[in-house]
Amino acid sequence: MTIKHYYQDQYSTSLTTTILTQNTDENGQYVTLKETIFYPTGGGQPHDTGTISSIPVTQVEEVDGEIRHYLQEAITTSNTEVVTTINWQRRHDHMQQHAGQHILTAAFAESLDYETISFHLGTDICTIDLATSKLLEEEAAKAEQLANQIIQEARPIETKWITADELHQYPMRKQPTVSENIRLVIIPDFDYNGCGGTHPSSTSEVGSLKILHWEKHKDGTRLSFVAGDRVLTQLEKKHKTLQQLTSLLQSPEESLVLAGEKILHKQKEQDQEITQLKEQLSQYEAKELAAVCRENGQPLIATFENRSIKELQTLAQKIITTETKAIVALLVQNEDKLQFVFAKGEDIELDLRPVAKQLMEKINGKGGGKPNLVQGGGEAILPIQEVKMFVAELVK
Repeated sequence: MTIKHYYQDQYSTSLTTTILTQNTDENGQYVTLKETIFYPTGGGQPHDTGTISSIPVTQVEEVDGEIRHYLQEAITTSNTEVVTTINWQRRHDHMQQHAGQHILTAAFAESLDYETISFHLGTDICTIDLATSKLLEEEAAKAEQLANQIIQEARPIETKWITADELHQYPMRKQPTVSENIRLVIIPDFDYNGCGGTHPSSTSEVGSLKILHWEKHKDGTRLSFVAGDRVLTQLEKKHKTLQQLTSLLQSPEESLVLAGEKILHKQKEQDQEITQLKEQLSQYEAKELAAVCRENGQPLIATFENRSIKELQTLAQKIITTETKAIVALLVQNEDKLQFVFAKGEDIELDLRPVAKQLMEKINGKGGGKPNLVQGGGEAILPIQEVKMFVAELVK
């Protein structure tokens, strides 16, 4: 069995050890080692990366009790002694985030009695799921303040291996998921938690913690946060965005919200004006097409480009409202799609659904509707003028 050196010294970045086995599974080529500094995926914490004999380690998983180090390529040397090195920046980041999660979870439990259901350590942002359907701004601020207080107090973060019989000696927030070889991560007088992850030896190493946002998730609340160096990364990212917005909106930072509201209000007014103009245009267009129907006494077949199916539906309905003896076929090509609307006035004895079905078969399409109004669409595999001629034959 591999000795888990990362439990003995989470700060160790390099180790010379011996290859026990080299094999392949569905995830690729892997080796097992006599002892390892590589933390495998588990407990919400991603695996370490690094190198073994200068070959990149892409994944580390614990499978059937053995820790498998998946490699970018096989180790070809006959020497079983290898030098292993982890990506310290990644390891330290995971230590900061995981410890930050312990502290934040305990802060919510301590100050608000909100239990954490699950934890995810993402590439850029971490999340915890809280057992509360609603989280208020002042509640999140209270928990965040307590968490940062614990970080600034530089409390020790201790680990201890205990048995199930010893559990009663510790004020656990929830029972461990294992019944033997129980590893506790302890922040004295604040948090006692069963955990197999890597953590710094002091809360001060977490640096700081910032809650970003939260949202309703199932029956609870999913909260996003960052800790450690990620706080600075987020600060830099948001500061750059604010600088760009300040320049773009020609407004000082403290007035950006007001400037944004003004733009949105103006946009809303413009959208309403555009909607009114489109309605007027539709009315004029419908009158012109209705006049064509009256003059010709033939089915109206018209083609368009870059018009929505909703616009064609509105146009067709306006025409048949005034022209009760009209048959209308409106066709539109939008890039590689061909769409259509067929409509008829109330004095016409014709079910348009079989007509639409024949066109849909021609263009590999689908659609539906009522006897007097159908719509659908398919592939623009035929020139629209050819489709127009085909429809003309169907409705003549």
